[in-house]
Amino acid sequence: MDPFDAGAGGLLRQPKSVWATAGASVVAFMGIGLVDPILPSIAQGLHATASQVSLLFTSYFLITAVAMLVTGFVSSRIGGKKTLLLGLAFVVVFAGLAGTSGSVGELVGFRAGWGLGNALFVSTALAVIVGAAAGGSAAAILLYESALGLGMACGPLLGALLGDASWRYPFFGTAFLMAVGFLCITVFLKEQPKPARRTSVLDPIKALGHGGLASAAVSAFFYNYTFFTVLAFTPFVLNMSPYRSGAVFFAWGVLLAVFSVIVAPRLQKRFGSLKVLGGSLVLLAADVLVLGYGSHTTAVVCTILSGAFIGVNNTVYTELALGVSDAPRPVASAGYNFVRWFAAAAAPYFAPKIEEWTDLHIPFVVAAVTALVGAGVVVVRRKALTHEAEELEPGHATEDSVTVFAN
Repeated sequence: MDPFDAGAGGLLRQPKSVWATAGASVVAFMGIGLVDPILPSIAQGLHATASQVSLLFTSYFLITAVAMLVTGFVSSRIGGKKTLLLGLAFVVVFAGLAGTSGSVGELVGFRAGWGLGNALFVSTALAVIVGAAAGGSAAAILLYESALGLGMACGPLLGALLGDASWRYPFFGTAFLMAVGFLCITVFLKEQPKPARRTSVLDPIKALGHGGLASAAVSAFFYNYTFFTVLAFTPFVLNMSPYRSGAVFFAWGVLLAVFSVIVAPRLQKRFGSLKVLGGSLVLLAADVLVLGYGSHTTAVVCTILSGAFIGVNNTVYTELALGVSDAPRPVASAGYNFVRWFAAAAAPYFAPKIEEWTDLHIPFVVAAVTALVGAGVVVVRRKALTHEAEELEPGHATEDSVTVFAN
């Protein structure tokens, strides 16, 4: 069945509970790139350096990484709906507080609380969408990935539109939208059945004992360093107004969404997951290297183009995490995301530091090297990664796929 079919069970004919969860997911993913266009404005408004402001990403993703170990623990005990509402409540409170910050230290701290709420929400949203959706998991997961792509594209745009007046407004705007999401989920979403088995905090760590899953996680770690160098450091390099920067990252997000949902599955089907992943990582390395050494116009073009490679990588890594091990998919995914999100925390901190120690070009050289290391792990560990990876049909995630694979 075509998941886009508007007939019964198609992507476009879903219960209100699914649309409410998907809509809140869009806003949750918007929070990742929301601060991109306003990073220079925040630095100016709070008299902070680029490395200090970059801690907005570091605190957010560090908490997100650690929270991956506890989200399954929480949701398997209190249920999916309550976990979603708890996460949304954290985001509403801490996003609102972030807008009142009087120092970069306060803002970083509030952003960390926001990261905890976002982890609780997005790690549970896919499970809830799959459980409530009509038409099986294929339509549900496509809807979830579409929400992810739309959120990543619209986050910088919202940040630019509101941030042009004040860097504080995007935080207040996010708090408001998440409060609307809280009300919609409260009204429209019924409580989902609790899992038969409660998840332990240590289960994701134990799952990493599988060589294939560990290899995928390590490769994704190096890739995510490259990804978040582009996302968190490039706005300082482009040094544009919030509107212009927001437009650049909106175009970046559109490419990410299109290549993640439409292009990547077709490439996987034709060439196989590992070849597509290795080739895309090499192309991403070349792209960021040119970004670092090119003119301003070249940097803009390469920033937008990186969205295509990032979209492909995100989808293929998701398929690997789902199919490479025999561990329960929620547990395997939590372990995988626990490892890779640490790179998302590291890159925004180290990229501006490396610039301070050297020059503007070297952070992108490092990012290119980490992408190549990620590709090298895929090549060296291809036998461990082959189990089901080449045979797995793109989008073949089942109802067990309950942990976020957001990029």
